[in-house]
Amino acid sequence: MTAETLFRPFHLKTLDLRNRIVMAPMTRALAPDGIPAQANVAYYQRRALGEVGLILSEGTVIDRPASRNLPGIPFFHGDAALKGWRQVIDAVHEAGGKMGPQLWHTGSTRASDWEPDAPVESPSGLLDPGTPRGRAMSEEDIADTVSAFARAACDARALGFDTIEIHGAHGYLIDQFFWSGTNKRPDRYGGATIRERSRFAAEVVTAIRAAVGPDYPIILRVSQWKQQDYSVRLASSPALMTDWLLPLVEAGVDVLHCSQRRFDEPEFPEIDGRGGLNFAGWAKKLTGAATISVGSVGLTEDFFGAFTGEGSTFAGLDRLIERMERDEFDLIAVGRALLSDPQWVAKVRAGDAERLKGFDPAALTELV
Repeated sequence: MTAETLFRPFHLKTLDLRNRIVMAPMTRALAPDGIPAQANVAYYQRRALGEVGLILSEGTVIDRPASRNLPGIPFFHGDAALKGWRQVIDAVHEAGGKMGPQLWHTGSTRASDWEPDAPVESPSGLLDPGTPRGRAMSEEDIADTVSAFARAACDARALGFDTIEIHGAHGYLIDQFFWSGTNKRPDRYGGATIRERSRFAAEVVTAIRAAVGPDYPIILRVSQWKQQDYSVRLASSPALMTDWLLPLVEAGVDVLHCSQRRFDEPEFPEIDGRGGLNFAGWAKKLTGAATISVGSVGLTEDFFGAFTGEGSTFAGLDRLIERMERDEFDLIAVGRALLSDPQWVAKVRAGDAERLKGFDPAALTELV
């Protein structure tokens, strides 16, 4: 392998990265009582020691009663949880790494009978277009949620994190506002167009930008597909993608983290062919923002099989290197391969393809 292009430094505002490889956020649900413990600290530090350029934490929930959908999801609020996260970022920095927490609210993906004292909330009380769950958020609920995102981002900066990522993808709360199938609101947070339904996300970004200042990098993760329906596309054309994403960049997003099942699939092949720009490539072209691509990097199988216990073998990096060399996107996020092998990045840098592992689903059950 000749992977020099992956090891160029990257600079954006106060964020200086030693290479272009990002550890993708991956739900672990292994934080006891929602508090990062020593095992969580060591898990992230191992990736920093393994030369990951930027580590993004698993989803961590903001201070709303129904924001997490599983036990073991870490909080990003409260003295105990923030103390745990300070230990995480200190350990990552000690190992020479950079890191940001991913901040989220899981919306109606959470089962309504879990923690019954915390009512499930979403834009319109829907899990998907045909499934009611929980209640529709009031405008007061929305304002409180926006404030909770801003407080979490402010705490992240105070703790020493190098950036933050807002989770606006995969059918969770912010994405439920984007999606016409789950946003039926008659007020200013709904609407017939993707631009109108992006208002809630834009308010979250605006509040975070005000809380962290102009120089602190803000990442937003977005996706076309939803866990409720893998075939959903929010933007079926470049014009609609511009309507969706450009207002969020104008509100203060610096980096768009564009999630797709396979990073090398073209987003609009009807326009630029089978080798055309992927999601991150089009997002960069249309908005001017930096972008992160992600999706089955170096693996033979996409990530849906991981949920049924399927592994995946190493498939090479030629297609990734080709796209990175033409600067289609700025950074590449790696998920499952880094779950199984904390030294994955160091091995790529050394050209040690023979020792690169694929993905072992057993890694989902422990903090390797």
